[in-house]
Amino acid sequence: MLMYFVFINLISYIVMGNDKRKAKQGKWRTRESTLWLLALMGGAAGSWVAMQTHRHKTKHPAFKYGMPILAVIDLSVLVYFS
Repeated sequence: MLMYFVFINLISYIVMGNDKRKAKQGKWRTRESTLWLLALMGGAAGSWVAMQTHRHKTKHPAFKYGMPILAVIDLSVLVYFS
């Protein structure tokens, strides 16, 4: 389970960072539904870290408040089942 958690958070971090790069370049973006799906699959912590390091989606209330809440839930599930 720990390996899955590390993997999904790494993927989430990369996808969020890639979306920021695409935004700067004016290219086609990653759908918000995809970002949320990765977070719901356990990658919220990686997404939140990417939001902070890349300054991406930090002004969107759903991401600003929802992602850290979901990250705490994901981490709690990991601790509970470990």
